[in-house]
Amino acid sequence: MNCIVILCDTLRADHCGAYHRGRKLNECWSAEQPDWIVPTPNMDRIAARGTTFENAWCGSSPCMPARRDIYTGRYEFVERGWGPLAETDLDLPRQVSGEPNSSIHKMEKDGLRVSSLVTDHFHLWEDGSGNYHMGYTGFEFIRGQEADNWRTDPIEFDCPPQYLDKGLERHYRNKSLSFREEKDWYAAQVFTKASDWLERNHTREDFYLHIDCFCPHAAWDPPEELVKMFDPKGYDCATGSSAGPYDKWAKHMDEDGLRNTQARYAAQVVLTDRWLGKLLDKMDEHNLWDNTVLIFTSDHGPFNGDHARLGKMQTHLHDATGHIPFIVAHPQFGHGERRDQLVQLVDIYPTVLAAVNRPCPPDRHGVNLLPVLEDANAPTRDWAISGIFGKSVSITDGEWILHQSPKDNNSPLYWYDYCWNRFMPGIELGEYENGRRSAKTLSWPTETWLSHKKDDFNELVNLAESEPEKLREMQQMLKQKLIEVGAPEEQLERLDLEDA
Repeated sequence: MNCIVILCDTLRADHCGAYHRGRKLNECWSAEQPDWIVPTPNMDRIAARGTTFENAWCGSSPCMPARRDIYTGRYEFVERGWGPLAETDLDLPRQVSGEPNSSIHKMEKDGLRVSSLVTDHFHLWEDGSGNYHMGYTGFEFIRGQEADNWRTDPIEFDCPPQYLDKGLERHYRNKSLSFREEKDWYAAQVFTKASDWLERNHTREDFYLHIDCFCPHAAWDPPEELVKMFDPKGYDCATGSSAGPYDKWAKHMDEDGLRNTQARYAAQVVLTDRWLGKLLDKMDEHNLWDNTVLIFTSDHGPFNGDHARLGKMQTHLHDATGHIPFIVAHPQFGHGERRDQLVQLVDIYPTVLAAVNRPCPPDRHGVNLLPVLEDANAPTRDWAISGIFGKSVSITDGEWILHQSPKDNNSPLYWYDYCWNRFMPGIELGEYENGRRSAKTLSWPTETWLSHKKDDFNELVNLAESEPEKLREMQQMLKQKLIEVGAPEEQLERLDLEDA
């Protein structure tokens, strides 16, 4: 079979129709959300043809760590933070297509498959996180997103202060030069280019197409008429933000500003969904649903008023950020069905390889999900783990969730790679020696957190003190899982789990 993976950056599950199921946002699982229904008819099209996984969790966070989980099938957060692929990584596109720069004719004759990347996610190339594109047979890169250092003109232009304040001057410069119609927006370009690739390549057998769409990640600046679907003020709100501070929102805006910021995010989701439809139309046109597995997901969500915050990181991977949409459409199985099994981004690796009939290397942390589509009772894992390097580590069985904080000194800690830390503030790395760098980081000023998700989906109540037996049980399981996945031994000491 063919396989298409669609990754939409920073997409909240409760903004997808398969998860909100027609309910207002504040009736889903976060009362801190607005009373809007976000229409996503094209995500709904995938769900109608596919299987919606209710218990999907990111793994490593944020953006590039999540992608390394996908590209290697292994949890990154236990060993390092944001960085490039290493030469020793058995990255997914190379498992599909072999070594780069090979003759496509010879490659296919040798039983390898064509792979392609379509993306506007400039971090895949950026210094300190790049080279994720190198294993593909081919790729398309749409320029200009976020801080992409593309344009140096126009020389004189008015840049709103919020773009300057958030380091997004480059984004505004790139956009202001070329955006005239909705088709010029980045999500529109990504799905148009991906549709064009399908038109040219749909007769290939067992191809792998990876679509990495940066939307709905900030900057949240879709066409204003889409913002007005949720807030009639559109962009005429003094404290609304298209960048969204990674902080408690009340420090930066009033309640009108929060609602306006939430409207901009919801509008960005609508824009992304609208152009996703162009790709699905192309699949309809060529009957690709009959021979293609399609995986639709995100790397993580953002806080969007939850826990009084906007953005990501800052605190534990609570539900708003760690719980992700994950829908898989298979030609034969699971159409319109739902599953409760725990799934994670590391599962994409073995699932893609199974779909395109390529072998999966050993020592992967992921699970092939194709059997779960055929059999609703097929197992995946009993526990899902996730985390941000040097911060808390989370574990859930779908009913309870533990966010285990490190000790006050947050040590010992090592970064297992030669790359430098360029994106995670507060982490200082030592010289590279014996395959690792010593890492010093600020103490984690957030207490260990335990929630019963069946009663408290958005994790607003910390039960760590009132449920000591359950806390210890979860800590013991976290210790066991970290050992099972080969986490460095010092992680147990840092997290105060040695005696768990």
